[in-house]
Amino acid sequence: MSTIHPFRVDVPQADLDDLQARLARTRWTDEIPGSGSEYGVALSQVKAWAEHWRTTFDWRALEARLNAYPQFTTEIDGQTIHFLHVRSGAAEPVALILTHGWPGSVVEYLDVIEPLAAAGYDLVIPSLPGYGFSGPTTDRGWDIPRTARAWKELMARLGYERYGAVGNDAGSMISPELGRIDPHVIGVHVTQLFSFPSGDPAELADLTAEEQAAMAKLQWFWESLGAFNVLQSQQPQTLAHALADSPTGLLGWNGQLMVGLDDEFVVANAAVYWFTQTAGSSIRFYKEMAGSTERPTGPTTTPTALAGSSNDFPGIRRFARRDHANIVRWNVYDTPGHYAAHEATDVLVSDVDAFFRSLV
Repeated sequence: MSTIHPFRVDVPQADLDDLQARLARTRWTDEIPGSGSEYGVALSQVKAWAEHWRTTFDWRALEARLNAYPQFTTEIDGQTIHFLHVRSGAAEPVALILTHGWPGSVVEYLDVIEPLAAAGYDLVIPSLPGYGFSGPTTDRGWDIPRTARAWKELMARLGYERYGAVGNDAGSMISPELGRIDPHVIGVHVTQLFSFPSGDPAELADLTAEEQAAMAKLQWFWESLGAFNVLQSQQPQTLAHALADSPTGLLGWNGQLMVGLDDEFVVANAAVYWFTQTAGSSIRFYKEMAGSTERPTGPTTTPTALAGSSNDFPGIRRFARRDHANIVRWNVYDTPGHYAAHEATDVLVSDVDAFFRSLV
């Protein structure tokens, strides 16, 4: 069960031809003239993404980029886990496991591979269970704690006795949990710290103006853009039928949190879900998180660093300190947004490198 198998991406040509045919015969929805994004992702935006996918995007080029790095699969806890494993060649490398979220994929971290490897880091970049080349999931319960346990086993199989955990989005929740359960983790570096009020009114009594602004921004997000979380936490299978059948529908749904990014990045991530048929499997993760019965018994204690963006989910430090007792770096950069590894590669690489060099 611990065997590690070499892996290469190789989508059959028939699947590419089928995609082209589906994109060409898209039956477009209507929208209220002039409504823009008031009702959701604008029709013009989805048409632009779909046209890029149909006429410009080169899946074979993305395949070649992925296949330029060593990739593997292994079975952990009954689930196939796919991962890139890039060795730096350094005499005493520091290993990092980099975890993406939804609607991202391992594509999210391709831009940081070369600079981090050149800086002496061995990189392990897994596809989340049920996502991309690790999917689909075949049983219940793949929540944050179970994924962290799988990552712990993966790093042990690869022989790493000391390593760091890096994450974005769901990876920013899984990485701290990995630090909690595995003493081999020397540090946790994330781009968000998802710590919110507990419900105790006393926590809100003396918020600073900056903290109040952060709370207002979070409230706006959940009231205006949080529908994906509600639906995926309650009825992922209901949505999965549409996402599995329509590449344009997949673009519209997955792209709602990628508006403003370059078309190539949006389409590349959607294509990974499309060709692996994991659009439905991936969103089940939200229902697994919502139904998880495992709760932390106290704050994490592994050294933790935040490299946030002023254009992303705002972290609120007083709540973060409640959940993470050893925050040693807290940086918020004026960078474009949520996907730091792609949108602000140099900034993220520099922050990751500075943090882990301080620990070794």
